Amino acid sequence: MKKIAVLGSTGSIGVQTLDVVRCHPELFQIVGLAAGRNLELLEAQTREFRPAIVSCWSEQDSFELKRRVSDMKVSPRFVSGLDGAQVVATWGDCDLVVSGLPGSIGLRPSFAAVEAGKDVALATKEVLVMAGELFMNSVASRGIRLLPVDSEQSAIFQCLQGNKDEKVRRIILTASGGPFRDLPPDQMNTITVEMALRHPRWKMGPKVTIDSATLMNKGLEVIEARWLFNVKPSEIEIVLHPESIVHSMVEFQDGALIAQLGDADMRIPISYALAYPNRISSGADHLHFPSVKQLTFIEPDTQKFPLLTAAYHVLQDPHPSSAVILNAADEVAVDLFLNHQIPFDAISSIVLDALDSTASAPARTIEDIEALHDQVVKKVREKWQSPKVYH
Repeated sequence: MKKIAVLGSTGSIGVQTLDVVRCHPELFQIVGLAAGRNLELLEAQTREFRPAIVSCWSEQDSFELKRRVSDMKVSPRFVSGLDGAQVVATWGDCDLVVSGLPGSIGLRPSFAAVEAGKDVALATKEVLVMAGELFMNSVASRGIRLLPVDSEQSAIFQCLQGNKDEKVRRIILTASGGPFRDLPPDQMNTITVEMALRHPRWKMGPKVTIDSATLMNKGLEVIEARWLFNVKPSEIEIVLHPESIVHSMVEFQDGALIAQLGDADMRIPISYALAYPNRISSGADHLHFPSVKQLTFIEPDTQKFPLLTAAYHVLQDPHPSSAVILNAADEVAVDLFLNHQIPFDAISSIVLDALDSTASAPARTIEDIEALHDQVVKKVREKWQSPKVYH
């Protein structure tokens, strides 16, 4: 019986993780849940999975949830805030931590899990974007198993099974292209929040969905792949694949290409990470090839989606702080867009401006990284936040 703690249990990754766990009660037990402010869903999860520890984002919410479930025969321990998420991540009676907290808030709990010697199923790509070298050094020193949950990174991980990393010629990350793949560039300023949240293939949280619409998500995955698989930026390529059937590919030195294919369902990579090295039923639909009809691959338009190029430039920058700046500026820009304070096409402008105008800074420790992140967030908000409402 594998004992699991889920960070971000009420988010997209967390909910789908619990879907897989629900199907395999003989294999998995949930011992910890950490979530944000969705108390209704967290209460339902607490009652169903009966974890030993539960973390809410605020102390007030923690007290309220404790009151709501006071009729449970065995009440869990309740904690709150970022410290609470770290307690869940390091819970003694836990074998695997699913790191699904969105954005930069997942940084410290993910590090805490590794330092506590827990295996980590990593969905929070920002951990590797902000602190790739530092995090991978920690993983190596602790000897834990790091399992990628992102569909593309999981695909690469699966393609590499039984193959030596040094024989890799290139990694090919696929991207659906998002909802605006075929939209003329001169219409990008007409995009509304509602339009951007309608992803044609994947069911994801709002931040990742907007990043997919700008292709920033793919840029972040380039940085993530560089650290996960220890490859050069020049060995990572991106192709648009509208059908979202091929989730990524690896080409080896002999010219052979191995690809991982499947339905566009995050429960497939999640189930692989939970049960690794075994495979179990994920609950996803099985691919019916005659209905696929064709597989399309297109070179991305980096003029229309400039954040792809920005991610590559960040990797070539000798200062690791550039990745922190990129990530922080994008978090703010996406939040401003979701709150109707900037137009869609301003997201890339804000990120590029932050990269150009922010001086490099030390990023050798978690404290360095968090300080720089907070500095960039404050600077970008002060410069770009507007009372004007964009529809």
